[in-house]
Amino acid sequence: MLEKSKSDRRSVVLGGIARVAVRRRWWVLAAALVFAALAGAFGGTVSDKLINGGYTPESSPATEADRLLAERFSAGEPSLVLVVSADGGIDQPSAAQAGARLTEEIGGDSRVGSVTSYFTTGLPDLRSTDGSRALILVKLEGDEQQVQAATAEVVPKWRDSAQPLRVDVTGRAQVNAEIAEQSERDLVKAELIGAPIILLILVLAFGSLLASVLPVVVGLLAVAATTAVLSVLTEVTDVSIFALNLTTALGFGLAVDYSLFIVARFREELRGGREVADAVVASVVTAGRTVIFSAITVALSLSALLIFPMFFLRSLAYAAISVVVVAAVSSVTVLPAVLAVLGKQVLGRARKKPPKPEGQWWGRVAHAVMRRPVLAALPVLLLLAVAALPFLDVKFGMADHRVLPESSPSHSTADGITEDFDRSIGDSMPVLVDTGDQAAAGELAERISRLPGAESVEGPTGVHRDGELVQPASPASAAMVDGGSAWLRVWPAEGPYSEASQDLAQSVRALDPRLRVAGPSAVLVDTKDVLSERLPWAFGLIGLSTFVLLFLFTGGLLVPLKALVLNLISLSASFGAAVYIFQQGHLSWLVGDFTSTGYLETTIPVLVFCIAFGLSMDYEVFLLSRIREEYLATGDNTHAVAQGLQRTGRVFTAAALVIAAVLAVLATSGVSLLKLLGVTMALAVLVDAWLIRGVLAPAFMKLAGKANWWAPKPLAALHDRLGLRE
Repeated sequence: MLEKSKSDRRSVVLGGIARVAVRRRWWVLAAALVFAALAGAFGGTVSDKLINGGYTPESSPATEADRLLAERFSAGEPSLVLVVSADGGIDQPSAAQAGARLTEEIGGDSRVGSVTSYFTTGLPDLRSTDGSRALILVKLEGDEQQVQAATAEVVPKWRDSAQPLRVDVTGRAQVNAEIAEQSERDLVKAELIGAPIILLILVLAFGSLLASVLPVVVGLLAVAATTAVLSVLTEVTDVSIFALNLTTALGFGLAVDYSLFIVARFREELRGGREVADAVVASVVTAGRTVIFSAITVALSLSALLIFPMFFLRSLAYAAISVVVVAAVSSVTVLPAVLAVLGKQVLGRARKKPPKPEGQWWGRVAHAVMRRPVLAALPVLLLLAVAALPFLDVKFGMADHRVLPESSPSHSTADGITEDFDRSIGDSMPVLVDTGDQAAAGELAERISRLPGAESVEGPTGVHRDGELVQPASPASAAMVDGGSAWLRVWPAEGPYSEASQDLAQSVRALDPRLRVAGPSAVLVDTKDVLSERLPWAFGLIGLSTFVLLFLFTGGLLVPLKALVLNLISLSASFGAAVYIFQQGHLSWLVGDFTSTGYLETTIPVLVFCIAFGLSMDYEVFLLSRIREEYLATGDNTHAVAQGLQRTGRVFTAAALVIAAVLAVLATSGVSLLKLLGVTMALAVLVDAWLIRGVLAPAFMKLAGKANWWAPKPLAALHDRLGLRE
């Protein structure tokens, strides 16, 4: 007969689930197989529905300005930039005629909102300095998904019809299309590289191939569910192309982690003399409860991403939270059924040997740390502080063609524009003016040209520099007034993401309430403003929810506070490494070649913080659950910490290696944003598991002693009523 749980109602529920899984094991496994097959089939084409973008607020002033510029003047950032070249130069009659025909064909496509071509306007900015190439700027209509679909169709067609001209393509839409293709290739490569590494780590941790395969099976189930979840999400919201890579890695990693916790506890219960059915129930009631609690903390950390109005962050939050739920549920439902079927075979060779204590090395580490906690903690704190220092120099920018490898067509084409043309249209700062008076617009252009950071300003009256008219109006500049509005093109003296260009965008806005500023500098300013406004709310949500949950779990106030502080220390070191590698360009040989832009994409640190914080709490909860269990049994804080680390150290080290391996495989991606995510989060996980949980946590808990578990009487009474216990 299966043992009855003596714990609270939550444990009774988990025990009931485990008993059902044991009794109906074959039905559970059959249902899991059917679910995996259906989920895989349903989500098999999800990559076709994912889109790139969503790094900026959808309703920011810069986004609104760009929309109005497109509506009124067909201006603003082009979707596609066609670089047309011809033997003998683009000004020869045959090339000029072919270019004009191509421009006419592009303009006749119903999916094209506007087209600006050198061959029809003669604008000097659209001609290379040596006359060998010319630009055609195309703005496609529709949302991101419609633009992505249109790009895949029109680019090959225009290349064919342009002959004998040669056409290279870049621009936001083409970059997005190439990122989608690269991400799909990276996903296959990640699976081929990651699977054997993960299996090897698990074999070394368990010493049994069969036990090692079980977490992988649950991980594959989570991956199949991930694709189905993403497919559903694409029907109701835009979903980032990176969701497939990131949530697949996260789902697989967490499923393996959670399964690892339960399988390790199951083996421990078997070695302790329990029968298989009793061991399954005991494992789910103890380790399974920790898994559910860990999943809640991870999900709460991820939910902070929903505070930000960028679909890149929101869609990843929706997907990742769903995947965390799937990983946790499958670990406490499907895995118990598998364990019931396999029974003592999970022990491998160990079932033929007398049981022996596990994790003795980690026990010795814990005792060594707690003998001299200050001496052990100070070098680690110093190391992490040094690692965090580069983050003080962090600079933020936006994703562009440089997230792709230099060999990619859109990247090399964009670099060619920078080298061979006087200016890159994408670096300019379009300004919409609510006035139809040409003279008034010219006066504004003159005033803007005097602002610090402005190189020149093109307007209806000509080109202004330092308050002086240096070039009279041309037919193209006269067309910059239409009806009740006009527009100006401001050329910053420095790159669009420099501090000087950002200051210029703010200065232009402050100059006159009629001015609406678009372009990358203004977009970056708006994005940073929104992030700064929402970050305190996100941090507050994560901090408060984590503190409350850990208090309910432990009954003490110091332990949750310690967890928050140590997590921040760990993440600061990871962010410092991100700046050192990806912003400053060091160690590129170690993580694979990429283009160092001198800044980090603005939303990535937010994403890394929320995910890595949740993963860190995963190991914190697992360690605390065993320490708390020992403390309640003995009342000896030092013994409880040592025993907790001894019993869990090997397991959470293996779990950290697994999830770090899954995330680090992202560093093999050709997309630098995925490299940044993978490297930063893998470092955060390893630092947390080895330095934080292995050294700083036991040192702190030794110094605090019984104060770890202290709480004022009202809170202690609250914990007695609502607390989470084994």
